[in-house]
Amino acid sequence: MPIYEYLCRACGKRCSILVLNLRNPPPAGCRHCGSSQVDRLLSRFAAPKSEEARLESLTDPDNFGAFDENDPHSTARFMKKMGDAIGEDVGDDMESMMEQAEESKETGRNGETTAGIDSL
Repeated sequence: MPIYEYLCRACGKRCSILVLNLRNPPPAGCRHCGSSQVDRLLSRFAAPKSEEARLESLTDPDNFGAFDENDPHSTARFMKKMGDAIGEDVGDDMESMMEQAEESKETGRNGETTAGIDSL
């Protein structure tokens, strides 16, 4: 049972249509505005990657675009993404370390001298 995706030329929105019977498919039309002026799109699909390909994709500079090394939350998200990619659970230790770093950062703003993430 395929799901076909369409782009409406009238409103510009995408819609997906589940086809239960290939011999008698439902009419292609926009589910948002009702227009019949739709173009069928190529759907995305998943392809399994080898471990080497997954690790190679981690070195792509596009993965570092939203990463801010000075923001503990950004670092935690990045580490979780890396852990997921290599099949490792960063777990509670990483979350605990990021919370400590955030607390240190906030305390440092109030004028007290505290250790930052580098000392963890």
